[in-house]
Amino acid sequence: MNMMTISMATFETELGRCGVRWSDAGITGVLLPGSRSLDGPAVPLADVPPFVRGAIDGMTAAMAGEPADLRDIPLDLTGIDELRQAVYAATRDIPAGSTRTYGEVARSMDRTDYEGARDVGAALAKNPFPIIVPCHRVLAANGALHGFSAPGGLATKRRMLELEGAPGYGQRVLFG
Repeated sequence: MNMMTISMATFETELGRCGVRWSDAGITGVLLPGSRSLDGPAVPLADVPPFVRGAIDGMTAAMAGEPADLRDIPLDLTGIDELRQAVYAATRDIPAGSTRTYGEVARSMDRTDYEGARDVGAALAKNPFPIIVPCHRVLAANGALHGFSAPGGLATKRRMLELEGAPGYGQRVLFG
């Protein structure tokens, strides 16, 4: 059996220190600030492969509120079922600074049943690629923040939407 090597690097963003894991096939995971896994052994940034450098640069730009298209970053989808892959692909199509509901993501996948929105939520709850697969852009049907399982929870989701200038989230606050 072939064992795949997974490497990790950490980097600073407006959100805080993040991490990225990868294999030869693509990105295997993104770690947001507060993740205990950020303390593991890391490859120096100078030694990361070009596709990882591109992912880091794109995520750093996105978290600084700069336009960054992350859809071409290769993902290693090993072990991720077809439904989750479809949800992640549909979510990657949501432009920066925009939001969709779980139901809208489901409908973009031709899932019009009630279970479609629930399936989208369940898939995004297991998203190993936050920022690259921008699950923070997916909201409840009433537009409320809901279901963000990454470190920092809904506060992190809100901050990511603020950094992108999403409608209703991009306003600067005097105290905060």
